[in-house]
Amino acid sequence: MTSDSAQLTPDEKRWAFRRATNSMEGSDRRWADRVKSGLTDEHLAEALRYELGAMGGSCGTGELGVSHQGNGLKIWADRCAGSRLGRPILEGTATLHLAREVYGIRDPADKQISLF
Repeated sequence: MTSDSAQLTPDEKRWAFRRATNSMEGSDRRWADRVKSGLTDEHLAEALRYELGAMGGSCGTGELGVSHQGNGLKIWADRCAGSRLGRPILEGTATLHLAREVYGIRDPADKQISLF
């Protein structure tokens, strides 16, 4: 079995990221709180590890298969069943950066003046 994660569109990768980081009950509320307070990189990584959990995944008819693990902040996605045979679509700091982009979480340690 081969993974076709390299052929995923940017929108599909963002969808897989959202799916993986919203797999725990109450995640919407927690992400909203995190947006309000902001998080340092260390605290954001901790939040992502919590939301990704030890290991999880999902798939369904007509959906991408998504697998994820908090250790290493890894997310796999493909058109199979979210197998972990291929390389993750996101891991480490790439997952952290996408979290800031997708959820709009600022870093309170960043002293640059916000323009917006």
